[in-house]
Amino acid sequence: MSFLAAIAHWFSTQHYTAIDTQTVVYGPSVIYMVSELIRQWSETGEGVVIHTPAYDAFYKAIEGNQRTVMPVALEKQADDWFCDMGKLEAVLAKPECKIMLLCSPQNPTGKVWTCDELEIMADLCERHGVRVISDEIHMDMVWGEQPHIPWSNVARGDWALLTSGSKSFNIPALTGAYGIIENSSSRDAYLSALKGRDGLSSPSVLALTAHIAAYQQGAPWLDALRVYLKDNLTYISDKMNAAFPELNWQIPQSTYLAWLDLRPLNIDDNALQKSAYRARKSRDHAGVYLW
Repeated sequence: MSFLAAIAHWFSTQHYTAIDTQTVVYGPSVIYMVSELIRQWSETGEGVVIHTPAYDAFYKAIEGNQRTVMPVALEKQADDWFCDMGKLEAVLAKPECKIMLLCSPQNPTGKVWTCDELEIMADLCERHGVRVISDEIHMDMVWGEQPHIPWSNVARGDWALLTSGSKSFNIPALTGAYGIIENSSSRDAYLSALKGRDGLSSPSVLALTAHIAAYQQGAPWLDALRVYLKDNLTYISDKMNAAFPELNWQIPQSTYLAWLDLRPLNIDDNALQKSAYRARKSRDHAGVYLW
C-alpha cells in the first residue's frame, strides 16, 4: 500500500470521509505546514483568528511570522465548551483578518466540534473571505459520542486540512505530517516553498513507512490505546472530584490532556504558579502545564 493509499484508507475507515489523494501534500510537521501557509496566505501585520485557550505553538507560529493573533475565547458551559458565533463573525469581518487557524479537535480543551458548528464557521469564513487552516492532529483521539468531522466535509473557499499520525501512534521523532490543500494554486505554492526554498524535496522515508504501517495495520492497537487513555482520564476524574468536588471536572471529548480549571478553588495565583513550577521540576509530576 502506498502512502497516499494508506491516508485514503485511514480517512475512509476511521473518519468515513473520501479524500482526493491528488490534493495531498507532505511536510516535516504540522506546525511547519501551519507556519508556511500563514506566510503564504497573509501579509506582515495581518490577523489570524484562533480559539482560546489555544496551543502555545499557535501563538509562536503567528507572532513569529509577524502576524497578529486575533483571539476568540471559548466559553465553558456545563461539561462542554462553546464558541459564540456572533463574536467570531465580528472578528472575521475585520479587514485585517485573513486566516482562521482552527484546532479540531480543540487543544487544550478537548472539544470536538459538531457538524453544525463547523458548517457555521465555514459559512462565516466564506462570507468574509477568510482562509481556513484546520489542524487535525488529534483527530484519532476522540472518546465521546460526538465523532470527529474533517474540515474537508464542510469546507468552502481556500482551505487546508493538516494532520499526522504522530500523536496517534507516538512517532513524532520520525518528522512526518501531511495535509489536504484542494486549491491547485495554493497547493503548488506550498510545494514550491517546501521543495525550493526549504530544500525538502521528498518526505522522510521512515515517516512514510511508519504511516503506511500504522494506517494499514494499526487500528486494533489504536482502539486499545484509546481505551487505556480514557481509563487514565476516568482515574483523574474520580480522584480529582473526590478531593475537590467543587471542580466537577469532566472527561474531555477528545485528546489525552486533562485541562483543569482551578478557579473554583480560589487559590492564590502566585502560590499556584510556584506549586506548578515545583511539580514540573519533579519527575513524578511530568506533564504539568499551567495556562
